Amino acid sequence: MKQNILVELLTFWKNWRFRLLLDLTAKMKFCLPWKSMGVFVTARQQDTTMYAVSADSKGLDTVVGLLADVVLHPRLTDEEMQMTRMAIQFELEDLNMRPDPEPLLTEMIHEAAYGENTVGLHRFCPPENIGKIDREVLHSYLRNYYTPDRMVLAGVGVEHEHLVECARKYLLGTQPAWGHVKAVDVDRSVAQYTGGMVKLERDMSNVSLGPTPIPELTHIMVGLESCSFLEEDFIPFAVLNMMMGGGGSFSAGGPGKGMFSRLYLNVLNRHHWMYNATSYHHSYEDTGLLCIHASADPRQVREMVEIITKEFILMGGTVDVVELERAKTQLMSMLMMNLESRPVIFEDVGRQVLATRARKLPHELCALICNVKPEDVKRVASKMLRGKPAVAALGDLTDLPSYEHIQAALSSKDGHLPRMYRLFR
Repeated sequence: MKQNILVELLTFWKNWRFRLLLDLTAKMKFCLPWKSMGVFVTARQQDTTMYAVSADSKGLDTVVGLLADVVLHPRLTDEEMQMTRMAIQFELEDLNMRPDPEPLLTEMIHEAAYGENTVGLHRFCPPENIGKIDREVLHSYLRNYYTPDRMVLAGVGVEHEHLVECARKYLLGTQPAWGHVKAVDVDRSVAQYTGGMVKLERDMSNVSLGPTPIPELTHIMVGLESCSFLEEDFIPFAVLNMMMGGGGSFSAGGPGKGMFSRLYLNVLNRHHWMYNATSYHHSYEDTGLLCIHASADPRQVREMVEIITKEFILMGGTVDVVELERAKTQLMSMLMMNLESRPVIFEDVGRQVLATRARKLPHELCALICNVKPEDVKRVASKMLRGKPAVAALGDLTDLPSYEHIQAALSSKDGHLPRMYRLFR
């Protein structure tokens, strides 16, 4: 909750330590390294916050100084606080109006999977809490979580010794805006997977942004606990997720698009009324969640849920060697293609070092992917299926099966939902 509004406040332009915006603009105009700047990013995720700058390597000293000021000396003026509250309010309203339900469903599936602990806590700030967050609350958050042991400075395309020198110059012995008071309220709890269901009844018939209407859909996400990215089973789970694949019914095909993944072959190609079937794998330092998101007409919700539970059961069955090799090749291709981008590389370096104090190189990851065997995928899938499911549902939920029925289907041999008998229709 605090992190969400905090990141909106810590911007690059108005919070530079005791410097006027005019001074910063002048420096950018007349200094070569600033002229060639291309990217300023503040990215927040479920478990990390990243501040990033892409610039000419000649301006490394200036760039590290800027990052140090942005992170350690936010001004947090009353005007900025008010503007940010308005921005967060707009973000929440937009979240409830947008036709793409994926961000909201991701929030709901984490809440269902982990209850009210760690990654199950709200990532989006509840509207009633926006006005409660003031400068003191933010300084308390920064004091507890913006500490040296929780930070990594990563660089790509720069000399290591020069980066270390700049870090010593701008980060060591620096007095942050919130002082040197020792952190006292740090949450070090470990994620506790609970399973469960979160439902949100909503009219999805009027989400079209233009004159062409979007069909009214009900969205379901079913997930099971996987593993953390520190465990050996992380790579087999990544291959399993790629093997499931999926996408939207109107997704363009082509080589490498994943049209031969299971969710395309077994779901979207066979059931014309399914608008979406996509596999996701969320992995953190102490837990993980593999889930499938599906969308269909509200009248076919029960059938849609049964199709998804069947696909989960099939994960623990026989794994074809051809489909496994295809998934491994696609995963390695995606890995190498992403690492062609330098911003992705320094994010990869920073996140790996922050979590493991080391970095696995691409060829090491490719070797681990190549070593995955059919029995590895079957083993991790069978272990996953022994856990309780997490279910998130959004839209018209009149025909949604009960949580107990979904759990029973995932515990059966064929994934069928228990039959319901009605005396009156």
